[in-house]
Amino acid sequence: MRDLKIPEQRHPEKAHRPDNAQPKKPSWIRVKAPGGKGYAETHKIMRDNKLTTVCEEAGCPNVGECWSQGHATMMIMGEVCTRACSFCNIATGKPPEDLDVFEPGRVADAVQKLGLNHVVITSVDRDDIKDGGAEHFAQTIRAVRHRSPKTTIEILTPDFIKCDASALEKVVDARPDVFNHNLETVPGLYPVVRAGARYFHSLRLLQRVKELDPSMFTKSGIMVGLGEDAQAVKQVMDDMRAADVDFLTIGQYLQPTPKHHAVDRFVTPEEFKTYEKAAYGKGFLMVSATPLTRSSYHAGDDFARLREARNKKLGLA
Repeated sequence: MRDLKIPEQRHPEKAHRPDNAQPKKPSWIRVKAPGGKGYAETHKIMRDNKLTTVCEEAGCPNVGECWSQGHATMMIMGEVCTRACSFCNIATGKPPEDLDVFEPGRVADAVQKLGLNHVVITSVDRDDIKDGGAEHFAQTIRAVRHRSPKTTIEILTPDFIKCDASALEKVVDARPDVFNHNLETVPGLYPVVRAGARYFHSLRLLQRVKELDPSMFTKSGIMVGLGEDAQAVKQVMDDMRAADVDFLTIGQYLQPTPKHHAVDRFVTPEEFKTYEKAAYGKGFLMVSATPLTRSSYHAGDDFARLREARNKKLGLA
């Protein structure tokens, strides 16, 4: 039986890789250790409902802040991913279990108990399942909608690269408020950072969401500090806008362990400001570009601003 707390068993494909040095984090990256009453209450609800969160599995630096406010990103379909991206801290390998048919209900129960106005639901990649888990996503969306009809729902999905077109259609038909799929990095780094994925497939996925439902907000994000340059980042912005992506997130890559992809450099807050200005200039409705930005960081507040920005653009504000 694997113990996912042991790095060699959590990431068996990385165990024999040479170590990459982990540079000291600059002052603008450091965060407080998690704790406090709100954090403890959120932790208890997650454990009582036997739920996995990407906050814990991916080692998010913002977990203390978010959980203390009762916000958590639910991760469905298990805790073992069939991909092995070099940047990611989620356990990899062959998932040991089938999908849990009761999980959508448990997610809905947790959302109700937390009293969330906005929830983010993500997942591991499940290439071992014919539809990549698309129907499970749809069932989870419907369960949350039934239990908490006023809660807005944001999903962060896999790329469904091995599935036919109906997989994406199932998810879009369930009508989440925001469809997020991260490009993660610039195309030139895909072979070493996101080897199991294809840049233009992911871009096309986002474009198809808009074709299936033009009213649905789309969102995507990348990490910087992996070895990209500013020109490549701005080209990704142009590609996203060509696919009609509404919301862009850009955050600093942080190396989970010495076996993961090395941090090339720490991008300064001033550079993030430059990226933010450039992205708004290219027509994104919403941009979050800071060192600590993550896909679901401040997602509820950002969704309200996103909706307001669209209304303003349409002359409805």
